[in-house]
Amino acid sequence: MADAHTKNHDYHLVEPSPWPFVGSVAAFILAVGAIIWMHSGLPWIAIIGLLGVIYTMIVWWRDVIVESKAGDHTPVVQLHLRYGMILFIASEVMFFVAWFWAYFDVSLFPDHALQVQRVEATGGVWPPASIETFDPWHLPLLNTLILLTSGTTVTWAHHALLHDDREGLKRALALTVALGFLFTCVQGYEYAHATFDFSGHIYGATFYMATGFHGFHVIVGTIFLIVCLIRAYQGDFTPKKHFGFEAAAWYWHFVDVVWLFLFAAIYVWGA
Repeated sequence: MADAHTKNHDYHLVEPSPWPFVGSVAAFILAVGAIIWMHSGLPWIAIIGLLGVIYTMIVWWRDVIVESKAGDHTPVVQLHLRYGMILFIASEVMFFVAWFWAYFDVSLFPDHALQVQRVEATGGVWPPASIETFDPWHLPLLNTLILLTSGTTVTWAHHALLHDDREGLKRALALTVALGFLFTCVQGYEYAHATFDFSGHIYGATFYMATGFHGFHVIVGTIFLIVCLIRAYQGDFTPKKHFGFEAAAWYWHFVDVVWLFLFAAIYVWGA
């Protein structure tokens, strides 16, 4: 009699895992801690929740890598992982649409007759007369060139991997990580020298929410690529099986495209 547990399909039935439960508890603690932090100024509960979420992410993704090495990621499973990453990026697109919507709504109609408080806040013009905007052809242009170059280097890394060029993969990935770190440093320098802050006016709120969340995505993408670089040194990726790297490259290209829209809309047109 054939073994009843013999696998005769291309799907991966995940083993029981504690991480969904642990992650949900950590996320709950983080949410409650954030509320307490905003009301009482005590950050410790939120920090504990955040550490729990980060730990869950690390060990859960570690298990996914172990499953891949065990041969559980069949072509069908890899296809579905790609679908999942595509849907995730689509949700991120909608996230940024919200910030672009807020920015364009107020910038295109700063003197709307029915928006009395808006007219008072902006003076009926955009950008508001009290705001000294950034020169788009200085640091913003530099960061644009940095990100476009990083998109080129991550593509170089992908092509090197497809041709089984391990050294080329490592060099290109390391360069991409360095460029991502450089972008973050330049943006931090830019923020430190801004003549306006987040609170008190709608220009600062829309500017920092849009560009700040993009900066956060750059940091996340850089960490993603660092993990890929570590795995590349461990020899994890092969020309035919490298979804982890491919997902990181897709995410990085998404970050590049969003920045181009931010540069054109907020720094150039909005100035």
